[in-house]
Amino acid sequence: MPAPTNTFKQALADGQRQIGCWMSFAEASTAEVMGTAGFDWLVIDGEHGPNDIRSIRDQLVALAASDSHPVVRVPVGETWIIKQALDAGAQTVLIPMVESAEQAQDIVRACQYPPHGTRGVGATAARATMFGSISEYVQTADQEICVLLQVENRAGIAALDEILEVEGVDGVFIGPADLSTDMGFQGNSAAPEVQAVIKDALSRIKAAGKAPGVLGIGEEAIQGYSDMDAQFLAVGIDVLILAQASRALAARWKET
Repeated sequence: MPAPTNTFKQALADGQRQIGCWMSFAEASTAEVMGTAGFDWLVIDGEHGPNDIRSIRDQLVALAASDSHPVVRVPVGETWIIKQALDAGAQTVLIPMVESAEQAQDIVRACQYPPHGTRGVGATAARATMFGSISEYVQTADQEICVLLQVENRAGIAALDEILEVEGVDGVFIGPADLSTDMGFQGNSAAPEVQAVIKDALSRIKAAGKAPGVLGIGEEAIQGYSDMDAQFLAVGIDVLILAQASRALAARWKET
């Protein structure tokens, strides 16, 4: 039995737009609820969410019955944590703060088994192989792993063309908050200067045959990135959705 088909990777390769949402609660029960919402993809945020490998695994389990594809954002692009996320069953990883083609190459290698990569061959007892029941996992896993890189500072933007030449990269995600802060706008991603850089980057990513991605918060930002042809577009964060809806509900009824 081969590794399961990565339908999200396939959709990106086919040029289909994929609408997603961030998950920052780090809780399996919340992930299970989000999995019923109808998003194409959901980010398990290991960079800023209070996650560890056990909570990442538990959320992957919670999403197993959902049509929403889990994307695991690891805290840093190191081989050891990428290895753990893949062995826990992730088929798509999102790597923050990529600044060079060399770094991108190392990340791709970390997602592939030897002789092409450096991923340790130890998934037989892990969830990735359904504990040994996917007999041809090692032989077939590489082609089903989707590698998404985050470019989110001036160094990454300067190296973007070289990063896009790296074979094995499926998509590049622009991080507006970090990029705008690094550009001197302190998180104001709506600044015209920042928006111009994001638009240019998304265009270059698409022209290189990779999938361009971004996170928008608020209707104006989301529509703007949609108009820029972002292919995998995140349109919210679970924590903010709950916070904003609950505050609005309380204000509505306290006023009356």
